[in-house]
Amino acid sequence: MTYLQPLTPEEKLSQGKSALGIHDVVVLCGSMRFAAEMTEVAIEQSVIGALVLKPDCNMKVEHPLWADPVEAEALKVCLDDQHRQKIRLADRVIVVGDYIGDSTRAEIAYARELGKPVRFTHPEVDPDAAGA
Repeated sequence: MTYLQPLTPEEKLSQGKSALGIHDVVVLCGSMRFAAEMTEVAIEQSVIGALVLKPDCNMKVEHPLWADPVEAEALKVCLDDQHRQKIRLADRVIVVGDYIGDSTRAEIAYARELGKPVRFTHPEVDPDAAGA
């Protein structure tokens, strides 16, 4: 007698997205210094049919919601967690920009741990590329 193994959360997500007709979710990662380039990549991906997720709070630009340094640090932790959620939802990842900081490096590692394909707008900055 064969017993079916319960579906993993990843398998359930994949089946749910398929049932909803969601076939290509891409998340953009990178430093917010590349916000304008991220917008261009988001447009390009949207035009080819992808559902695009990206960071939307540019904490490098002054805003009342992160004016207080203590609140800003707490918000950054929350936003980093939200971005990891976006990576979990994504089918693939695009890293934007020609610089990889610690946060982006951690996002790349996380995406790769999850088996997500990772592409770079500037492949030479891939931390796992030969010679990098």
